[in-house]
Amino acid sequence: MRITEVTERFAVAPQVQAADMRDAADAGYRTVICNRPDGEEDGQPTVAELRDAAHSAGIAFHHIPVSGGAFPAEAIAAFARVRREAEGKVLAYCRTGTRSITLDTLANVEQLSADARIERARQAGYDLSPLRPRLGV
Repeated sequence: MRITEVTERFAVAPQVQAADMRDAADAGYRTVICNRPDGEEDGQPTVAELRDAAHSAGIAFHHIPVSGGAFPAEAIAAFARVRREAEGKVLAYCRTGTRSITLDTLANVEQLSADARIERARQAGYDLSPLRPRLGV
C-alpha cells in the first residue's frame, strides 16, 4: 500500500486492499474514507469487504463516493465532517488518490488559503491548480 502523508493527521492513497487495513491500523490510522463507488473497475474490492476489514482492524470506515470529476456539496460536507470528527489519523483513498486529496482541498478543514491548499497538494504529488477558481481567495 502506498500512502502519501499530506499532514500529520491526513493521508491519501490509491486503491487499498482488505489486507492493507491491518497495516493502516499499525501505522496509526484510525479512520479510512473510501471515495470510490463500488464496481468502478474490474477487480476492485467491494466497499463491504473493505469496511469489514477496517472494522476488524479497529478502524472506522466511511464511504463517500464521487465520480466523473463531480464533487457535489453533499460529498464535500460529508468529507469535512468525517475529517473534523475523526479521532486520530485519517486515510482517504480512491483509484489514484486524486479524488481524495481534491475532496480534502475543497473541504478546507484547516481553513487554509487557496494557495496553501494547492501547494500542500503539490507537495503530495497532485496538481490541483485547475481548482483555483473554485477555492476562492
